[in-house]
Amino acid sequence: MKLKQTPADFRVEELTDARPDGDGPFAFYRLHKVGWTTPDALQAIARRWDLRFNQLGYGGLKDRHADTTQYLTILHGPQRNLSHQRVELTYLGRRYDPYSSRDITANRFGVVVRALSEADETHLRVMSDEVAGCGVPNYFDDQRFGSVTADGRFVAKELVHGRFEEALKLALVSDYEFDKAEQKEEKRTLRAHWGDWPACKAKLPKGHARSLVTYLCDHPTGFKGAVARLRPELQGLYLSAYQSDLWNRMLAKWLTATFPADALGTIRQHRGPLPVPVRLTTEFAERWNKLLLPLPSPRLKPDPAADWLPHLEAVLGEEQLTLKQLKVPGLEKPFFSKGERVACLRPAGMTAEPGADELNRGKRKVTLRFDLPRGAYATMVVKRLTGVEVT
Repeated sequence: MKLKQTPADFRVEELTDARPDGDGPFAFYRLHKVGWTTPDALQAIARRWDLRFNQLGYGGLKDRHADTTQYLTILHGPQRNLSHQRVELTYLGRRYDPYSSRDITANRFGVVVRALSEADETHLRVMSDEVAGCGVPNYFDDQRFGSVTADGRFVAKELVHGRFEEALKLALVSDYEFDKAEQKEEKRTLRAHWGDWPACKAKLPKGHARSLVTYLCDHPTGFKGAVARLRPELQGLYLSAYQSDLWNRMLAKWLTATFPADALGTIRQHRGPLPVPVRLTTEFAERWNKLLLPLPSPRLKPDPAADWLPHLEAVLGEEQLTLKQLKVPGLEKPFFSKGERVACLRPAGMTAEPGADELNRGKRKVTLRFDLPRGAYATMVVKRLTGVEVT
């Protein structure tokens, strides 16, 4: 079985009712990209048009290894198109309000699963019926955890424990899968000269890391201040990754405690296996279908009777934290967002179209099409269809 053999094998289109609505200050665009993360594509646009990043408003993060379409606004943005290395920005008009995640009604996916045997094809189509019955746990998937270090460390965990130097070091020197050559060299320099800020500054090229090091030249132990000067989108990325991991673990504990063992299978993530329902009886269906779990946040005021609360407390206990401690001490920003997340996904309009695989001789393919609410991961649906292990 092969996934994402080409970018066109994984397509996602943001669905929205947002339209140009007059002559407001926000230029409205459609963004089509291939082979870029959303933040990297937006940074490239900001550089090309000499914009501040906070002028850009967008709704969601789309996969790097995909063919994706989404929307954004730019405060006082130019009324023209932009084409840059598989990033295509199309000007649509002007709006009075910035575009945000609230404007997304759903995401539409087209996913091609390749190199299948006839038995694989039959299994996948049977699993699509099982998914319709059991649903899919709405876990945050691996893409959410790109900022986690290779040994599983979260920048935000260091932040909430007040270990600002360690947090900054993780943010600036940890290696990530998609680092470019210049980023790798920059990190080697920082590792070699960490603490000798004048030497770091002399060797680093102009950029975000050098600006932080310049601050540390004047404030050699001012790690909290340096953290506060990290780019806002990076701060948000670090906190959302940690919060998402806590949420995943809470849901996993709820499922394990609620469902009989023989009604659960597992799927694999980089961070370890996660339980998924493979059989749903009337006894559990209503609770599962209606389950909403909160995002862990110090602003959360839980009902003491909530059946998920012991599982959240257990997860936080493993981190040596309480809800009230889920904040960065001494800083108003960044902060953990407040909200709820549906636990059970039911893909809308799912179809599974079989066919001959033109890229893998003698093999079959299945093209999956479905819609998901914003914030849900199509890769979780694909894993549920193709990779469940039942013990």
